[in-house]
Parts: sequence; structure tokens; C-alpha cells
Amino acid sequence: MPTPRLLVIEGNNPATMAEHVSFGGTEASKGYAALLRELLPVAQVDICHPADTAAQLPAGEALEGYDGIAITGSGLHIYNGGPEVIRQIDLVRTALGTGTPVFGSCWGLQVITVASGGVVRRNPKGREIGFGRGIRLTEAGRKHPMYVGKLDVFNAPTVHLDEVETLPAGATVLSSNAVSQVQAVEFRTPGSTAWGVQYHPEYPLRELAVIVRRIGTRLIGEGFFADEADMKEFARDLDDLDRDPGCKRLSWRHGISQNVLDKKLRVSEVANWVEYQVLPIRVKRGRG
Repeated sequence: MPTPRLLVIEGNNPATMAEHVSFGGTEASKGYAALLRELLPVAQVDICHPADTAAQLPAGEALEGYDGIAITGSGLHIYNGGPEVIRQIDLVRTALGTGTPVFGSCWGLQVITVASGGVVRRNPKGREIGFGRGIRLTEAGRKHPMYVGKLDVFNAPTVHLDEVETLPAGATVLSSNAVSQVQAVEFRTPGSTAWGVQYHPEYPLRELAVIVRRIGTRLIGEGFFADEADMKEFARDLDDLDRDPGCKRLSWRHGISQNVLDKKLRVSEVANWVEYQVLPIRVKRGRG
């Protein structure tokens, strides 16, 4: 029986990846790959970097050889265009034509949307940062395998300035909240089925803390924090909760639920994708 093979598409360009690491973070693709290895310990997980315009990318035949493809978040914006963006859209469009299951977080959802014929815009309501609050399953979401084991209303780690404006044909909204009507989607294309979420089930709180520090000046300017000290205190609280998820004082102060603090609950969308998409397609293709 061949070893399961998964691919992670890194959404960030080399400069953003280096900046994130310099603030103490982990490259998004490496963090995603580590989670996938936890969920499917026997898997081989590869990483590709389409936002690095010098990097070689897998072709359609190679993409079909994977059992699943996950797409990370990114500091890029679809509407800015350019090779860093276009290469990702083209790669994901090719992937969707192979029948290989695809899962996208945040930027990943947006790239799948555009690759399938939809539109992404800057959210007129502004940024959603820290935690997506009051994310509510739609009727379709309550019946969907991605949300097995999830509460009907939940919070989730998030950081995004953009959102889906127009869905492509064959797309179904699975969850929404007051900031973005499109918080999760199932995409059905002629080639495959893809799942995407606007939040980050793969992020531990320490990664949110790094992002808050890294873009802190912008967040202060947008009114999320009074000043640098206020921003740094919030980031410290996230780091402390990451180390001690049972800290009632901090979870109460920031309104952070068990759905976020309990890793099994937090990552359940990705775990369900592996169980209900990756493994069945692997069997269907005669690989397991």
C-alpha cells in the first residue's frame, strides 16, 4: 500500500515568510504540514511555494498523485494581482481539475473562490482579527461532514482583511458571522470537491500572537489597540493561553471558548477533511 501523500501550498511570498519567522513565528506551510502529520502520521507531506516566482511548481499529473492539497493563509491580496497571486490561482485551478481533495484556510478559501470563477474584495466592514466571533452554521453546514463534532455557533482563530464577494457556481455557504457572510464554503467543480474556511483552524494561539506583533502598527491605526503597550499585552495573553489553555482568567477576559482552547475541537475542520475527503478518495483511487 503506497504511503499517503499530501501537499501544502504556501500562500506567502519569501519576504513575508522571513518577516514572520523573525518575529518568532513558524512559516504557515510548515505549521500546516506539522498538523497534517499529526492527523495522518504515516503521511508524506510536501510543500510548494507559488508566491516565490523562482520556485518550480507541480504540474497536473503530479497534483493528481497527491491524496489531498491544503492551502495556507497569506499576506497577499487577490485584487492586487501580479505573478505571486496569478501563479497561485493557476496552480489551484489545475489542482481542482485533478479530483484531488483541496482544503483552504483564509487566503486558501479566497484562491479557491477565484480559481472557480468567484470574486474576492476588501471587506467593507474592515478587518477581523484574533477571533472570528459568533460563527454560525447554515442549514447546509449543520449537515456537512466538515462540521461533524462542531457546535452550531462557535469562535475560531482568524486574521483577514478580505472576503468572498461573489461565490462561483456550485458553491454552498456552510457558515457565516456578522463580519463576513462567507465563513466556510463547499465548492463543487466538474473536477473535484473543495472545502474552504475564512478562519484558521490550524493556528495555535502563539501564531496569532506573532501576527499581532508583526502587523501591530496597522492594528493600532485601525483602532483595535490603543497603543503599542496595549497590543503587546494582548499578544502576551495569547502566548500565555497557548502555554496554559486552562487559564480561566485569560479565557474569561478575552471570551475565548473551549472550541478554540481544545486543540481537537479547534482543528476539527481539517481533521474531518482528512477523514471524509482525503481517505475516501485515496481508497477510490486504489491507494488505501
